[in-house]
Amino acid sequence: MGTSEIQDTMKTILKNGLPFFSAKGITAVLIICLVYMFHCVPVAARNSAQAYPRSFAELIKKIQPSVVNIIVVKVMPANTQNGSSLGLEDSLRDFFEKFFGDQMPEKYSRNELGTGFIIDTDGFIITTNHMVEQTEEIKVRLSNDKEFLAQIIGRDTKTDLALIKIDANIPLTPLKLGDSDKLEVGDWVVAIGNPFGLGNTATAGIVSAKYRQLGNGPYDDFIQTDASINPGSSGGPLLNIDNEVVGINSRIFSQSGDNIGIGFAIPINMAKQLLPQLREGRIKRASLGVVVQDITPALKSKLGLETDKGALVSDVVSGGPAEKAGITRGDVILKFDGKSVRNAHDLNFAVASTPINMKVKAEIMRGNLCLNLQVRTVELKEDDDIEPLSEVPPQLGIKLQEITPEMVKNYVLPRSYGLFIVDLVDGSPAIEAGLIPGDIIIEFDKQMVDSMKTFKNMLAGVQEGDTILFLVGMEQHFLQPLK
Repeated sequence: MGTSEIQDTMKTILKNGLPFFSAKGITAVLIICLVYMFHCVPVAARNSAQAYPRSFAELIKKIQPSVVNIIVVKVMPANTQNGSSLGLEDSLRDFFEKFFGDQMPEKYSRNELGTGFIIDTDGFIITTNHMVEQTEEIKVRLSNDKEFLAQIIGRDTKTDLALIKIDANIPLTPLKLGDSDKLEVGDWVVAIGNPFGLGNTATAGIVSAKYRQLGNGPYDDFIQTDASINPGSSGGPLLNIDNEVVGINSRIFSQSGDNIGIGFAIPINMAKQLLPQLREGRIKRASLGVVVQDITPALKSKLGLETDKGALVSDVVSGGPAEKAGITRGDVILKFDGKSVRNAHDLNFAVASTPINMKVKAEIMRGNLCLNLQVRTVELKEDDDIEPLSEVPPQLGIKLQEITPEMVKNYVLPRSYGLFIVDLVDGSPAIEAGLIPGDIIIEFDKQMVDSMKTFKNMLAGVQEGDTILFLVGMEQHFLQPLK
């Protein structure tokens, strides 16, 4: 029976009702119904198959030649500042202590493993910054086991992105960069990496969350996934089921250091935005010349604000673009360049994504008034460009720089006094207290800090277990030094 006959029969049944048939006739009608239903629903079946792929084999075959293993040689300090051993494996440390005694080496070299992926036929490769920073040598191993020396083209510490390049004498296959903004929680993703040096390894999972902020800085915007990411997979691609890169695997959340199903990837759209500057070797970002903070319930009540959404302006750089546009302390920035601002992170991220010297519309709430102002961005001088003039003792895990008039002018700093935080030591009390590079320490236990000498004199009176109250910008931080 043909398709048209089946359709005619079904129309007759629907119009006149089911006639009386013999058992044989009823069986025939049931068969006709099943055939008709099967004939009419192939699209749904195909869509279901696409949504829940039976296998990722074809995807992985296509992308494996584009994923590379990275081997770097890093020089590590063998001792901390107080002389205790750091970094050396126990067996290696025991060897040196046995045969060399007090003549322990100050530094030693070690290999570290990571991942990257090719983005064009000229040999440019994306990976993570923490993978390639402070390296003596970078080697790239292709899927065919050929190795090439690589050079760093550009790095960005704020987003943990790096661009390296190899000069290969063979054709290279780049990966297609997708659109991470189109990702939805629950979408399938595949992660490719070099976990524990095992070579190209594929894992699959879903997008667990988007826009994760991990407290590493104003540019956090991670994709969270449960696809297994382990040490050695940093810098590898996170792909959708269309073979497009949607993220760069960056870090995991784990107390043991091994995968527990919580991994984070840098959105590929962030990388695409920075690629032109990474190719030039230096990242330039825009600035408004404001210090902003989130609106907490306490601030909302104290300041009489009508909303807890937006970025509260806690300080304005004298002579900066925000001041010139009419923005003042206490204003709440609700929208920037047409985009809603939920909190301080949103504003910092939006400003950093805006071209320098661009005039942008900002929606401001000032008391009960809603204002629309035009502000022109200027270049933000990254604190990576600032060389630390002084360091404080290691118990705080913090590196500071005295603020000079030149810094106020060149780096668009919000004030001309205090100590500029240049860097922090991982796991230090300063990080636990919530301090980040770029903060400015104004007060130490309610006393103004006007110089490095003043700071060190105050620190000299601190005992083990004491808690220090820092005023940083317009926020207070409690910090307890290490024992």
